[in-house]
Amino acid sequence: MLRPRFTYRRAVAATIATALAAGVMIGLTVGPAAAQEAPTAESVASPLVIAHRGASGYRPEHTLAAYELAIRMGADYIEPDLVSTQDGVLVARHENEIGGTTNVADHPEFADRFTTKIVDGQSLTGWFTEDFTLAELKTLRAIERIPDIRPNNTIYDNRFPVPTLQEVIDLATRYRVGIYPETKHPTYFDSIGLSLEEPLVATLRANGLNRPDSAVFIQSFETTNLRQLNKVIDVPLVQLIGGSGAPYDLVANGSTLTYDDLATPAGLRRIAVYADGIGPDKNRIVPRDSAGFLLQPTRLVDNAHRVDLLVHPYTFRAENTFLPADFRIGTDPARYGDIAAEYELFFSLGVDGLFADQPDIAFYARQLATGDQAA
Repeated sequence: MLRPRFTYRRAVAATIATALAAGVMIGLTVGPAAAQEAPTAESVASPLVIAHRGASGYRPEHTLAAYELAIRMGADYIEPDLVSTQDGVLVARHENEIGGTTNVADHPEFADRFTTKIVDGQSLTGWFTEDFTLAELKTLRAIERIPDIRPNNTIYDNRFPVPTLQEVIDLATRYRVGIYPETKHPTYFDSIGLSLEEPLVATLRANGLNRPDSAVFIQSFETTNLRQLNKVIDVPLVQLIGGSGAPYDLVANGSTLTYDDLATPAGLRRIAVYADGIGPDKNRIVPRDSAGFLLQPTRLVDNAHRVDLLVHPYTFRAENTFLPADFRIGTDPARYGDIAAEYELFFSLGVDGLFADQPDIAFYARQLATGDQAA
């Protein structure tokens, strides 16, 4: 039996439209709603602008500063990647290895935590969230993960702490936007006794965000945890589909099923049994050739919609180094290319939302694509 597809109405935000018409920067115009209550699915627009790790094109990722800026730029949802501390608190980090996203290397008191671990079959060396209590982790500060591409973001290094899931929810509730958490390495965290799903569900329930109309999506690159979540919480679930490889939980159990298999019509029917949408690598929708130029779109969006799956591709970034060759401007990898043209292409293909590092540009492109100056 297929899970019901969740639909969203386009919300009217006259203050944003007025600001755009006046040429005012969006980031300075949108403030928190007066009511301190949980957002609902009907309070956000469609297609969705999902702030990938917050406004990570402008602030160090997974910080409250990045999330708040994303909201002020018009994002409908903010995305926290979730990992666990030693004492079982869910925090927002791209990975459990934090050497590249915090200033932990500058803290001699944590030098003995530097270690090598096997995570999802890969050897990683660094510092890991599961070796820190929340109190210890709170002494660290975030740094820009890709400073060569985003040097302007480094002026915010060492300023912002690592937020908890609850702090992200508090921010989202205050501004009445949705949250889109991803469970990172769930099989690994299960193996060390720090399961992610139970505290995630408990936190959502405690905040009244466990209903179908809650503005919440839960996503994962693995499949087993989504199947488990489908039995215990009634919010939309999204199966992420990588550009290559296979879900680690399936690999660990000896399955030969790959992401390529999940992206087929049969694979999409399999996903629709336990999830409400897919989050594919955007190259699965419009592939690139060996030189980086775009090829003809695939049928993935249409095939997913046929089985009532939403489609939220990742990740849209404005810098040349991330863009198809068709949309690059100049040769500087850090320079912005024609990201608006890429958005226009994907909106025309019928995606239901997308993950953006620069949510202000995605917001503007959505207005152009939908012709809705009040979206």
